[in-house]
Amino acid sequence: MPSPIDADTLLRILDEASEAILDVYGKDDFNIETKGDSSPLTEADRKANEVIVARLKEAYPEIPILSEESKEVPYEERRGWKRFWLVDPVDGTKEFIKRNGEFTVNIALVEDGRPVWGGVARPTEGVIFFGGPEDGASRRDRDGSVVRLDQSDKPHFRELDEVTVVASRSHLTQEVTDLVEELKGQGKTVEFLSAGSSLKLCLVAEGKADVYPRFGPTMEWDTGAAHAVALGAGRRVNRADNGEPLAYNKENLLNPWFIVE
Repeated sequence: MPSPIDADTLLRILDEASEAILDVYGKDDFNIETKGDSSPLTEADRKANEVIVARLKEAYPEIPILSEESKEVPYEERRGWKRFWLVDPVDGTKEFIKRNGEFTVNIALVEDGRPVWGGVARPTEGVIFFGGPEDGASRRDRDGSVVRLDQSDKPHFRELDEVTVVASRSHLTQEVTDLVEELKGQGKTVEFLSAGSSLKLCLVAEGKADVYPRFGPTMEWDTGAAHAVALGAGRRVNRADNGEPLAYNKENLLNPWFIVE
């Protein structure tokens, strides 16, 4: 199955969605609603979703789209998808509402349950992380410069004497704290970073963090794009229970606990 990926097209879509989000970000009122799962929804989520879905349909009309903010697609329909776009228009809506800049726009291409390309935009910084296991990973900065991300030669975090652990700003769990204490008990120096949204996976892809343990709930659209970037940078995103790679397009879109390393 030949890859349809045109990175320039996808980066333009991410840029346009970022602009739509920043238009809302500058307003006093985000028009916040509460979804059925009690999570917040803003005007930025809706506008970014409209942009992304419309542009993906224009560029790739043959590829279906699964987005957090679109109508739910029954598993009976999507179970036969060999390839699809996985979208989170605003990952980290709580961070958006707090105006701390730690929210992202996520677009992933999934093939046979595996993310093969991802783009993660950070609108407030003008930065996009992008790539996948076949193409490698890169970071495009606000000035248009592109930096290659390659951590393939980096030792496993348990082999290091100094370990930087990144975790969720909004969802720190006792299990993550326990891991940090375990590493300290092994005589390691541990630095703890806190970040929002899919930026945590990107910090590992950049080499700014050595491990991201996620021992709490996430959905497939939260991780797909940054998962691809991490793979492109030579890192792994595996289940915490059995060490298998995270899989996508499951009947239940909730991810198991996982570790990015």
